[in-house]
Amino acid sequence: MAESSGSVNIAEVRAEWIGVEFDWAEFIIDKDAMIQWASACGETDERFIDPSHSDFQAHPSFTTHCMSGRLFPKNFPQIGGGFGIDGGKTVTAHLPIRAGSKLTAVTTIADIFDKTGRSGTMVFIVQRMEFKDETGALVSTVDWKMIKKA
Repeated sequence: MAESSGSVNIAEVRAEWIGVEFDWAEFIIDKDAMIQWASACGETDERFIDPSHSDFQAHPSFTTHCMSGRLFPKNFPQIGGGFGIDGGKTVTAHLPIRAGSKLTAVTTIADIFDKTGRSGTMVFIVQRMEFKDETGALVSTVDWKMIKKA
């Protein structure tokens, strides 16, 4: 990892911001939204599309559509120009998500790193949303990578 990208020292930004919680949101999981999401994903497994199935649950990628209000923490440094591009999402399903569940999500900065390639240096900012159910059990983790030109 390079020590700096442009005028921002990546090592310093990492040290200050990794793990900082900056947004919270609650979601009530709607049965119809679960079915619509699974269908849009092309899912055919009855567990995800038939509410009468004994193990009916949200598709493992369902939480990727749950968005909170903030993109970055307050006072987060400007890295590169513009808004950046979506570098993809990684979802870890820990437990089934059931219709009617109330999930609480906390968003943190999980990682910041840069890579240099043919088009120059790009900075990757990984935001992590962890979703917990009413009991406090972790049910889903979504890591979203934003890519910005350094």
